[in-house]
Amino acid sequence: MTDADAIARSLVEPGVFELIFERHFGVIFRYLRRRCGAAAEDLAAETFTRAFAGRAGYDVARGDARPWLFGIATNVLRAHHRDLVVPGVLGERAEEIDADARLDAVTALARVADALRALPTGQREVLLLVAVAELTYEETAEALGVPVGTVRSRMARARAALNPLEVR
Repeated sequence: MTDADAIARSLVEPGVFELIFERHFGVIFRYLRRRCGAAAEDLAAETFTRAFAGRAGYDVARGDARPWLFGIATNVLRAHHRDLVVPGVLGERAEEIDADARLDAVTALARVADALRALPTGQREVLLLVAVAELTYEETAEALGVPVGTVRSRMARARAALNPLEVR
């Protein structure tokens, strides 16, 4: 059963929407966790709550609900009014890395986070949907409700803004 089939059927049998949740919760949660950290579980739940409430407006001509869900997740993030949080680069073995390397990594991470925060919202959203959520330009356009050309131009501007950034 495609996502579109499940969503259409859920209008008559609401329990069928669970298929959409099971298929896509993990990827939406991971995307939100990278964007906002600890609030991700609540925001992912809000994303699926809004998706369920708005399922009657889903375009069943689109078989994959992922771009639609990422669009909802992006709107939930906007409503949350939270600064972008970039995940740490130090893993579980942080104690094995010497202090200089840790300091360099923290400094580089702070520079990257600052550069991402400095991007206009539209550029940052496009960049993160493509880079973090691994959506295509077409899926990103669908998620944000903008033309593909807008996604391409925002991505080009974001890359140009981040290009001078040297992570040492």
